[in-house]
Amino acid sequence: MNFLRPTLLSLLCLSAFSVQAASELPSLGDASSSIVSPQQEHQLGRAWLGLLRGQVSQLSDPQLKDFVESSVYRLSETSQVQDRRLEFVLLNSPQINAFAAPGGIIGVNGGLFLYAKTEAEYASVLAHELAHLSQRHFARGVEAQQRMQLPVMAAMLAGIVAAAAGAGDAGIAAIASTQAAAIQEQQRFSRQNEQEADRIGLLNLERAGYDPLAMPQMFESLMRQYRYDRMPPEFLLTHPVTESRIADTRNRAVQYKSDQKLIEDTLRYQLMRARVQLIYEDTPGLAAKRFRAMLDEDPGNDAALYGLAIAQIRSGQQRSAGQALQTLLKKAPNDITYNLAQFDLDVAARRLDAAQARIDRMLQLYPKNYPLNQARVDLLMKQGSKDNAKRALDDLLKSRPKDPDVWNQVAEVRGLTGDTIGLHQARAEYFALVGDYKQAIQQLDFAKRRAANNFQLASRIDARQREMIEEKRMIDEMLN
Repeated sequence: MNFLRPTLLSLLCLSAFSVQAASELPSLGDASSSIVSPQQEHQLGRAWLGLLRGQVSQLSDPQLKDFVESSVYRLSETSQVQDRRLEFVLLNSPQINAFAAPGGIIGVNGGLFLYAKTEAEYASVLAHELAHLSQRHFARGVEAQQRMQLPVMAAMLAGIVAAAAGAGDAGIAAIASTQAAAIQEQQRFSRQNEQEADRIGLLNLERAGYDPLAMPQMFESLMRQYRYDRMPPEFLLTHPVTESRIADTRNRAVQYKSDQKLIEDTLRYQLMRARVQLIYEDTPGLAAKRFRAMLDEDPGNDAALYGLAIAQIRSGQQRSAGQALQTLLKKAPNDITYNLAQFDLDVAARRLDAAQARIDRMLQLYPKNYPLNQARVDLLMKQGSKDNAKRALDDLLKSRPKDPDVWNQVAEVRGLTGDTIGLHQARAEYFALVGDYKQAIQQLDFAKRRAANNFQLASRIDARQREMIEEKRMIDEMLN
């Protein structure tokens, strides 16, 4: 991953323009669109996302995914992002990082939750990244360096993925060769883009109801932590924190006056932080020790009590976990996160009827909630109700048609129910989403053979295969 973020931002940060007053937004005009159109950015971003998904480990926790998606969409509503066809990737890394790639791709490392101590600090990072998208820094960078046309940029993206996936010298060489033309301008343009992203990110934070002072606070915390480190995290390599940058963001932040009560933190964010802390702790026992220490300092820390309960479930301490969760559920009986924790405990204790009753009740309250619907599917599988699980997954696909985790499970369940054609179709969609079009097209070949006696079904499969072949052709053109 060392080459992924720095080089990607070099694509996003190549343009030169004046930094205007905080209330003004620069006019993008038509020049950048004439070189790289929004649709080209969209296609290039989706191609790059598929390559990334196929090469880099991700977090598949539905609650974390749902939190990232909902929080970024909330920020996007008050941002200057016009094309809100956003796609998300949650990377399995404890290092602090977040990025925005051309075409509405938002990436978040699990480590961002570890380093951002409040929701406002977390939001400040993502508001900054959304500013890179809204100002189209990728396309404007191409405008600033007109000789670096789209195929050159696409080749650089391919090199980034190769390096991130461990291809070693080959990936690094690809990056170096395509980056050479821009290296002299990169630092100047990068500083200007970062400055503009800070400015617009602060404006977006305040509009979304967050305290804009969270951004300089986040910078200060990182600078104190890594001031003397020889190898700072990736985030600081691409977002250099200086005294002047902190002063500038603080001066701008204090100028915002809002009549509404600004959000500094929420319990939900702290619950998600607890989940991430569990992921990156060596053992559930060590995590439990950490949460007990937090409770000793503050007995009313509900996030620490929740983290302790989850750690106890994972280490088999079901009775203690149940006591902790009952305390939390008395305070908030309809909280989704607490109920899902009790659901996990009931499943671990083989109390499947209780788990069923809980999920049914919660889905009556929140019928479209992704983590609850995913929990329902998981329970149906444990109950051996594969046909019902298949129908539930088909419903889930309606709201998450671009989620490779869902398609992977759809393939598994269709195979278990004897739907071989559907299995191959689901595998094809999964492989396409992770950038492996060769496998995707091959899976549709298998499906067509199975459907040879069903003309209508075979025709639909053939039409989808032709779409995938065209998608592959377009990606190959962009990357070669």
